[in-house]
Amino acid sequence: MSFKIIGTGSALPEKVVTNFDLAEFLDTSDEWIRTRTGIIERRVINNESMLDLAEKAALGAINSANLKPSDIDMIIFSTLQGDYVTPSMSCLLQKRLNAPCQHVFDINIGCSGFIFALDLADSYVSLKKAKNVLIVCCEILSRFVNWQDRSTCVLFGDGAGAVVVSEGESLIDIKFTISGNAEHLGIHPVAGNSPFSESDQSRKWLYMNGQEIYKFAVESITRDIKEALERNSLSPDDIAYFILHQANLRIINSAKQKLNQPDEKFPHNLERYGNTSSATIPILLDEVNRKGLIKNGDKVVLDAFGSGLTTAVCILNWIS
Repeated sequence: MSFKIIGTGSALPEKVVTNFDLAEFLDTSDEWIRTRTGIIERRVINNESMLDLAEKAALGAINSANLKPSDIDMIIFSTLQGDYVTPSMSCLLQKRLNAPCQHVFDINIGCSGFIFALDLADSYVSLKKAKNVLIVCCEILSRFVNWQDRSTCVLFGDGAGAVVVSEGESLIDIKFTISGNAEHLGIHPVAGNSPFSESDQSRKWLYMNGQEIYKFAVESITRDIKEALERNSLSPDDIAYFILHQANLRIINSAKQKLNQPDEKFPHNLERYGNTSSATIPILLDEVNRKGLIKNGDKVVLDAFGSGLTTAVCILNWIS
């Protein structure tokens, strides 16, 4: 027994920030951002809270699954940081949904969080400790980027994606790599004002070595996908869709070329939303699912990379 995804949902902030908007206060341009990343605009939270976005995405997934919130008995919430340091977002969402959950918890795995959450859900469902698991990935990167740093703030956006996982036989393969490396990508915590601390008060924004992360991503995506396919006697031609982490269009195009697969197998939405960390894959999965593109029996590859440094790959046999 493993699992299957029975419902998908997503939610984005109302405020749209275009490259032209950023060029009004940054030394950048639409052409500079677009040619290097593929991003045209992103959504940025304004009056909404993270809980508002999470609830909307969650209800979308629950309704898509033809369930009610009362049918959800577990919530896994992936985020870098919620509306509060404590209580957890999973606790807050459980109350907002009025779901009778026996298990709720948050995870912080960065951009690979959705696939890690699938693996956790698989464990609980397989052990029959949960029947219907709600996974919500909600990220507010606008809180962590330095809006005076053109090399990072242009890349990210805010958003939420969700799925409902239940009993099924969809999982073909899932695997992770973790290096424990904070050198090239991370966010320092708020230092606080302890008179006994010698922490560097200036270190508070997201930092990233773009060149190193780009090389890491290009190498890891094709390596992990090829190894997963080989483990299961599959080839790239057997896959209907490659749902990849939406960080940079050049990274996606590189994977497409190395796997020798056509454009239509690599859907993307980063041009509209930017990089929403762990929410990118479930947001894109919801779009593809609601358009009816994924058919029963299609094989789908999910692949992500991110801070940690971590990678995650998953192969699903889509069961509708």
